[in-house]
Amino acid sequence: MTPYESFIFKRYEFNDRLKTLRLFYSYDDKLNFTETYKFDFSFAEYDKGALDQAIQLLFFMAGVSYYKAYVPSKIQVSSGHIDHELATFLSKTYQRGLGEFFYLNQLDPQTSINIPVTTSKLIELPPIQNLPGQIIGLGGGKDSLVSVELMRDQPLIATWSLNHRTQLEPLVNKIGLPHFWVEREWDHKLLELTQQGAYNGHIPISAIFACVSVIVSILTGYRDSVVSNESSASDPTLSYLGFDINHQYSKSLEFEQDFQDCIVRLFKGSLRYYSLLRPFSELRIAELFAKTGFDKYHDVFSSCNRAFTHDQNHMFWCGECPKCAFVFLIFTPFIRKELLEELWQGKNLLLDPKLEPTYKRLLGITGTKPLDCVGEVKESRAAMKLAKAIYPELNKYEFDLPSDYNYQAWSEQSMPHEVFELLQQKMAKF
Repeated sequence: MTPYESFIFKRYEFNDRLKTLRLFYSYDDKLNFTETYKFDFSFAEYDKGALDQAIQLLFFMAGVSYYKAYVPSKIQVSSGHIDHELATFLSKTYQRGLGEFFYLNQLDPQTSINIPVTTSKLIELPPIQNLPGQIIGLGGGKDSLVSVELMRDQPLIATWSLNHRTQLEPLVNKIGLPHFWVEREWDHKLLELTQQGAYNGHIPISAIFACVSVIVSILTGYRDSVVSNESSASDPTLSYLGFDINHQYSKSLEFEQDFQDCIVRLFKGSLRYYSLLRPFSELRIAELFAKTGFDKYHDVFSSCNRAFTHDQNHMFWCGECPKCAFVFLIFTPFIRKELLEELWQGKNLLLDPKLEPTYKRLLGITGTKPLDCVGEVKESRAAMKLAKAIYPELNKYEFDLPSDYNYQAWSEQSMPHEVFELLQQKMAKF
């Protein structure tokens, strides 16, 4: 039972001169939190009303980090405005994005989360006159690098990142495009509370990134915020009490389309958000990266989540987690054995007996798919089928794969028509 009655969205403060944004939250005006963002780049001319609207969107979304500590039934809004449509979007994103959190804490995944409506109608904003350029969110892994290489010849393109500057600087330098650095400092009081019995767990972090990207778009004058989420991000990880739990919910097509609807309404269609890689499977993206980026970026990228925790300051591959196991598997058909093993200091993950239970879960042989950013069971099976031609000892993994499954097939997407046409043209050479 929560020791507090209400979670409060208290206020937000943006300082243009210091290029900082502070978000303030509270429980019953007794337990207070502050989250800080620093925007380390030159600002373009921007519309202050549009920026305020984007900041409010982040303010409400980022509150999920603190709301989850006690999950109170009552939520209050002391600053900012929420109409019915925005409240519906936020409530849904909290609910679905906290699915894994509910599962691991053995809470009801349909716990009511009611973001309150504070106004019948939001202030009407004029369209923003941003330039028709793209900022690509850079996470440090293969996916965003595929997007970079597919789009780097466009007239106005840049990259941006949230945190992990020390890890990402060598990668950013090698990319060679304009880059916008953003630092987020969450309130570490959460760590103390967790040790005292508060809830902890996964949040829809990509939804927070999406909101930050809108702010970056406004401050830089670029129209499009581009992410690199694949088709398999929409695949549920497991079912819990009859409710689909997706570790990657805020990377899913459903969230993407909901967020698109939200910013179209808030900014009159003058800002856009979409995933360039939505039509592709993880296995197809691995194949594309092998052709477009591996030789260039092999020593400065990582898809291992452990390399990007708050206490790390360099790129590495741990060689133990489900993400490492999955990436090694999907790279195996397309990258030479010795080059691939170099990423893991000479270790071959497919032949590591310690990872056999992980591969059985990835392949759907035993248990459930790991709660990590890994692909669908069928694409893991397709990758393993290809890997068996290289390593006969992998025939110990027995599974079925539909004969008509094609990892190169295109899936549903939600990008602007002209961007999709451009992507089709780019892909014609692969």
